[in-house]
Amino acid sequence: MRLSELRRNESGIITKVRGRGAFRKRILEMGFVKGKEVTVVKNAPLQDPIEYNIMGYQVSLRRSEASLIEVITRKEASQEEPGGYNGVISDHLLKTTAKKRQKTINVALVGNPNSGKTTLFNYASRSKEHVGNYGGVTVGSKMARYRQEGYLFNITDLPGTYSLSVYTPEEIFVRKHILGEMPDIVVNVVDASNLERNLYLTTQLIDMDIKVIIALNMYDELREKGDHFDYESLGRMIGIPIIPTISSRGTGIKELFRKTIEVFEDRDPTVRHIHINYGHPVEESLKNIQDEIWKNKRLTDMVSSRFYAIKLLEKDSAAHFSLSNWENYETIRITAEREIANIESELGDDSEAVITDAKYSFIAGALKETYKGSLRSKHREKTERIDRYLTHKYLGFPIFLFFMWVMFQATFTLGSYPMEWIDTFVGFAGNQVDGLMAEGPLKNLIIHGIIDGVGGVIIFLPNILILFFFISFMEDTGYMARAAFIMDKIMHKVGLHGQSFIPLLMGFGCNVPAIMATRTIQNKNNRLLTILINPFMSCSARLPVYLLIISAFFTSHLGTILFAVYLFGILMAGAVALVFKRTLFKTDEVPFVMELPPYRMPTLKNTARHMWNKGSQYLKKMGGVILVASVIIWALGYYPNHRDINNAPAPTQEKTALEKTEAPEQVSTHQGEARDVQPVNKEGKDASYIVRIGRFISPVMEPLGFDWRMSVSLISGIAAKEIVVSTMAVLYQGKEKQQTNREKLVQSLREAEFDEGPRQGGKVFDQATALSFLVFVLLYFPCVAALAAIKKETGSWRWSLFAMLYTTSLAWIVAFGVHNLVSTFF
Repeated sequence: MRLSELRRNESGIITKVRGRGAFRKRILEMGFVKGKEVTVVKNAPLQDPIEYNIMGYQVSLRRSEASLIEVITRKEASQEEPGGYNGVISDHLLKTTAKKRQKTINVALVGNPNSGKTTLFNYASRSKEHVGNYGGVTVGSKMARYRQEGYLFNITDLPGTYSLSVYTPEEIFVRKHILGEMPDIVVNVVDASNLERNLYLTTQLIDMDIKVIIALNMYDELREKGDHFDYESLGRMIGIPIIPTISSRGTGIKELFRKTIEVFEDRDPTVRHIHINYGHPVEESLKNIQDEIWKNKRLTDMVSSRFYAIKLLEKDSAAHFSLSNWENYETIRITAEREIANIESELGDDSEAVITDAKYSFIAGALKETYKGSLRSKHREKTERIDRYLTHKYLGFPIFLFFMWVMFQATFTLGSYPMEWIDTFVGFAGNQVDGLMAEGPLKNLIIHGIIDGVGGVIIFLPNILILFFFISFMEDTGYMARAAFIMDKIMHKVGLHGQSFIPLLMGFGCNVPAIMATRTIQNKNNRLLTILINPFMSCSARLPVYLLIISAFFTSHLGTILFAVYLFGILMAGAVALVFKRTLFKTDEVPFVMELPPYRMPTLKNTARHMWNKGSQYLKKMGGVILVASVIIWALGYYPNHRDINNAPAPTQEKTALEKTEAPEQVSTHQGEARDVQPVNKEGKDASYIVRIGRFISPVMEPLGFDWRMSVSLISGIAAKEIVVSTMAVLYQGKEKQQTNREKLVQSLREAEFDEGPRQGGKVFDQATALSFLVFVLLYFPCVAALAAIKKETGSWRWSLFAMLYTTSLAWIVAFGVHNLVSTFF
């Protein structure tokens, strides 16, 4: 709780004093230190300031100043007791609880993209966040807790950023977090193999006058070169402790947090505030601007006036926005504009460039005194040799396509063996249940609802794992960034930025994080356009549908057909982007600026962790939305007029024509006896709910060659695309006891016939229908989670509704064209 939130006569123990500079020094001198009890005496007539009693005397604080002091009350102390506390909170217990709060340190991890922040975060907190060897992996803040030496660390992993300007959304996000949340310690993660570039962000943290520790990450790469870096001397020079770390191995992590405790408790002699000297004209201008900013004491209590003055000289729009609410903002703005004109007139260069050059000069001078050797990494030299081929003018694109083809071919070939094992187990489970349970609705539900429905999807787990293994490998090695580099020209042709390709490629895994990853795209229109075409990237949820249909009807070229489906999605995304760019999202061209990180050999542990995390998410769907959907689909097919097998007359070998017309459709169970799936008589008097739904929508889908069961399966896929397979497994039941679960479903699809209409008795599936079905699944209706992500990233359900309508309409049109084209010419 903040001190400003206490009511009259309420008391609390001080646990933390935030703020900075003169304010913090003054407030501590007045007795507002950790462990002291403070009581609210009264509010001023206008509720501000507030009078407090501390150490036996009265002190008046403005409400804004009191909000920077954290306290714990008796009520909060009782809530923190294990199992709650019903007795009276004694002073001793209150102070004991306050001491625990005093040992809570809020840490923010800040650093350049690909500097190893998230790897460090994962190791310290035992989290399993996604890491990758390219920028933009962390697209929001992630929080976790870590305990060491009696202290609790609340760690926030912030997005990678090159600076604290307003060039990209992640830069604004990191800056807002530091200024708004005011973490106790900022851990600046620096890539030891790229010191000059990484330390630029450090100079901006120095300007902010906050407590900083540098984690000199990937220190092993620096030592491998045999260079000498006196990081301790650099730390004393800039007033920031530096701790070498190798976050991928956990080396130096404990030392880093031990140093964090020392800095938090003000026990480290290295820590001191320095000013980077920007030269006479700039320093004089900074002083003139600061003189105006200092008139707002409440602002300078929380943020360094020098930081804001520097940002104003850099023409930073966010700084102007933050100051615009102050009474003397107009004076500050005029002063800043005057000083910018003076600097540019005297030095003959843009004021922002002058400050940037001064920062890099400061970095170069500091490294000249502390670094002996070449700042050029051996990894960079190896990377350049590899890039001669992988990003070659003529070879780069074919190599990329070959990698994609290998990925999809391996998904089929390597995944086929474990698929058969799982499929056999699913069939065995069904047979066991069939033999143990008596006939009735419960048995029917377990076998044909749960086992057939969920089992029809779970067999594709090996394929999902293989796909994510390849994606993780590309990310960890650094090839993902090269893919964006290779595709930039093509993306540019359709009006997009090369950086948009990474979120699109991430969509092969899951559209939801891929849509979130668009935050790294600076231009708003490009970001929105990338979001809207991302659903065309075939996520892993669609993969089971593709595998089922392709293995049933395109047995000769499994991997190639799968590759073609994914490629078609990319081409459709490009075509739609081209149309939208020329109609809805006209915008100025944005330059292509993206880091190409050095290639690194991924660790098997990280690759396996990423692969299994995605696999576990797939398994969770099995026990969640897919299980529920399978049961619902079964119930809709079983009721309202299912005829119990025990009360039905025994089937005879011969039936009259009338009986054949009116009798419910029957298929064999695992033991071979007949059972009703649903009545399918033309009049529909006894039809189940699922039949009624299917026949209601079938007129819309008939031109695509779909029967009512395919239509119902597509509707169920709105929740999650895997449900398309589980629904088909429930609706298309196999008849051969000897076959495995997957074999039954494949055979049922091949033998499925229309049960009504002009095509009654004809085969439902041929290659034309199968292709149109694949295309429809590829393009139609993003899943509910993707629609929610679109709403979150765009801030409006309007764009989610638009994505839903235009993708489904486009899916129908393209599937109609594919069906008729293939039927006519092939």
